[in-house]
Amino acid sequence: MKTFNFTGLMAPVFTPYTNGNETLNLQAIEPYVELLKANRVKGVLVNGTSGEGMLLTVAERMLVTEAWQSACKKYGITVMVQIGGAPYPDVVQLARHALQIDVDAVLCLPELYFKPKTAETLVSYLKSVAKHCPTIPFFYYHIPMFTDVNVHMPTFLNRAEQEIGNFRGIKYTSGDLEQGSACLKDGRTIFLGADTILCGAVAAGFDSFIMTTLNICPETAFEIITDVNRGAVQDAREKQRKLNAHIATILQHGDWVSAMKKAFIERFPSIEVGHTRPPLNA
Repeated sequence: MKTFNFTGLMAPVFTPYTNGNETLNLQAIEPYVELLKANRVKGVLVNGTSGEGMLLTVAERMLVTEAWQSACKKYGITVMVQIGGAPYPDVVQLARHALQIDVDAVLCLPELYFKPKTAETLVSYLKSVAKHCPTIPFFYYHIPMFTDVNVHMPTFLNRAEQEIGNFRGIKYTSGDLEQGSACLKDGRTIFLGADTILCGAVAAGFDSFIMTTLNICPETAFEIITDVNRGAVQDAREKQRKLNAHIATILQHGDWVSAMKKAFIERFPSIEVGHTRPPLNA
């Protein structure tokens, strides 16, 4: 079993394209990794929401994962790959591929059509996937505003830890900080996925973060975390207000993923990531 002791900043990276959004631009990935490394980002999440994983073919998802794995090994960056959001046989294939190339961790969405309604049914689905990558640390992707799967996470976590041998935690993308805080426990990794509540989450005890703005302004998140941990809460609150205002400005230019990708292009034009694919706004 691979160990997983990650804390800190992990960027949910954009998938780079050329020809607008038609062709994968794998050559952009190594300079992208260099950029993140220089900005104290210690890990990447591949094929997540920001990475448009659910808009890629299975073959494309595997190619993208392999390219990130190769570049990140060179620079000492942790690689987590999101394998869900596809028909079950494809999810299994992606789990086996993650095992084959030995990524550092796997993240999985719930079944998106036959949606789990209870912790029991959610664990059952994830267990059936996780057995295909049994030595890779396995995480659940809790993002109810997209999935409409609203299982109580503390209850789910207790059950998943009992039944899934390689289960290690969740990516928690929700504004419900009370429930998120109740998930925190020694031996678990709970990644915060909600940029706008970073300050409060750090104060509550979160120490691991997967947030889209880490691609665009990672220095702001680093400063907020540092301020809270050194007791400069007022400074952290002011920086959080500025970050939230920046997010609001970005979102004037599209939905979450397309707008964030445009903001990344504006700040780092040398890295060609292209436009988002349909049905996202281009």
